[in-house]
Amino acid sequence: MKIGLYFGTYNPIHVGHLIIANHMADSSNLDQVWLVVSPQNPLKNKTTLLADYHRLALVKIAIEENPNLKASNIEFDLPKPSYTIDTLTYLQEKHPEHEYSIIMGEDNLRTLHKWKNHEVILSNHKIYVYPRVLTAQEILAKDVKMETPFKDHPNVIITEAPVMKISASFIRNAIKEKKEVRYLLTDPVCKYVAEMHFYEK
Repeated sequence: MKIGLYFGTYNPIHVGHLIIANHMADSSNLDQVWLVVSPQNPLKNKTTLLADYHRLALVKIAIEENPNLKASNIEFDLPKPSYTIDTLTYLQEKHPEHEYSIIMGEDNLRTLHKWKNHEVILSNHKIYVYPRVLTAQEILAKDVKMETPFKDHPNVIITEAPVMKISASFIRNAIKEKKEVRYLLTDPVCKYVAEMHFYEK
């Protein structure tokens, strides 16, 4: 099976994440997309980051009716901090029958050269890239550089996935300010967040 790994903190998972994940599952040769929930770095104190199991639960209820998407906690028990190459190596050793690819934004591709063992990742795994939405400040800036290294690499697949300019931090701040977020989250996620009083303080 061809599996695309879509890493994120998902704090919380929102419709922007789901649109990308579903597009990759529907419009590529991937059989399934795993939304890999990144664990909290024990060396960092992030008060706005929900516990790992809460974020995993949100992902699960967001995708429970889509058989092409799967929530993954694969990195929870791996050494911290998590490096993508280590996760890929672990998965390949545990399930050699599957072929693993990575799903990332164009901005991540631009910094891929800084990743641990990025040459190994590029050589052994396909990378599905979705467009990056520029901020208003970047659009107005005259020195915006849109150069994307590795875009011509044979294992890099540039896609036309629909991208929405939604950030989890915007949603958290909106909840804290008691603003409406129901159109940014799926109904089950919105209900769970409200019931658990997440991000209200």
